[in-house]
Amino acid sequence: MIDTELRNIPFSPPDITGAEIEEVIKAMKSGWITTGPRTKELEKRIAEFVGTNKSVCLNSATAAMELTLRILGVGPGDEVITSAYTYTASASVIEHVGAKIVLVDTAPDSFEMDYSKLAEAITDKTKVIIPVDIAGKMCDYDTIFEIVESKKDLFKPNNELQWLFNRVIVMTDAAHAFGAERKGLKCGQVADFTCFSFHAVKNFTTAEGGAVVWRNGQGLDDEWLYKQFMLYSLHGQSKDALAKTQKGAWEYDIVYPAYKCNMTDIMASIGLVQLDRYEALLERRKEIIEMYDRALRPLGIQSLEHYGDDFTSSGHLYLMRFPEISEEKRNEVIIKMAESGVACNVHYKPLPMFTAYKNLGFNIKDYPNAYKQYENEVTLPLHTLLSNEDVQYIVDCLKAVTGQKE
Repeated sequence: MIDTELRNIPFSPPDITGAEIEEVIKAMKSGWITTGPRTKELEKRIAEFVGTNKSVCLNSATAAMELTLRILGVGPGDEVITSAYTYTASASVIEHVGAKIVLVDTAPDSFEMDYSKLAEAITDKTKVIIPVDIAGKMCDYDTIFEIVESKKDLFKPNNELQWLFNRVIVMTDAAHAFGAERKGLKCGQVADFTCFSFHAVKNFTTAEGGAVVWRNGQGLDDEWLYKQFMLYSLHGQSKDALAKTQKGAWEYDIVYPAYKCNMTDIMASIGLVQLDRYEALLERRKEIIEMYDRALRPLGIQSLEHYGDDFTSSGHLYLMRFPEISEEKRNEVIIKMAESGVACNVHYKPLPMFTAYKNLGFNIKDYPNAYKQYENEVTLPLHTLLSNEDVQYIVDCLKAVTGQKE
């Protein structure tokens, strides 16, 4: 225990101000609380922020990924590749559409996929790759697209949209990466499709929510594609509730027996204010990450590099590793930090370690690099409600519980 007053530091509380609360009240008083004008405004502003022609707001990143796969026509007989080192949503959506999940190990000492193994994993059944922008840092898309192009002769499109790409499609799980940049392009401008999360623990939140965008200049019919997301997210109904309220406009069609995963105006009202504040929130996250780096790297603690000459992370998670410690010792550190009032976490337990994926035939022994990343990883609190004094307290606690010295 360190010689200071015990603090209570949660892992990732939402940063909500009176402005968000006021906007929610306005939405509730407006008489329109489900998908309506505020959701449409948020879609417009997200597209402007990211730099794409369109965005679609939904109730989660999971819904965004699944609907994208369905609209692309991915299903039974197809294969979709993603990382073994990610949250279950990256892979579960593949199972949902009936395709085969193909997991790729991380590169040694990396949280990203091993790109040489990614190349080996592509077959004539591969339709989509789902890279994961873990912790808010964009993947190496130059390499990913080089691999995709090199395997172009294997691709077998089975519908008009797949023919348009005529190669494996890159759909990023960017749940962590809203606002990240790489080589002068924002997250959302690089992959073919990019899916964001606005869950309560994310940098930018709508309480629950997410969005999908697609890169400009791919020959896609933006209006047609947007309409497909609207249909798929609202039962396949040809008119949304807002359109049906127009006088005499009650009649509608069901053109496809689809799903229900639309965003509401109450959620969107939170997002509209969050977007006003977002640049400042990103800057504060950068300050906290730099404080952690200055304090912890001299101690031999490894951490994900969030900022470089040609990339800027969204600073979503502070992933760090203690070299040469076991999973058991790592867990002891987390417990001791909790006893000091600091909530820590682990990102991520590799998917092959979970029952659901074991039952699908995956074995962690086939993903040794992912396991090595996991066994000594600890994620420290990183959120914009932390004061500088909180950050110093976390660092002091970490030094105390691990016996680290300057």
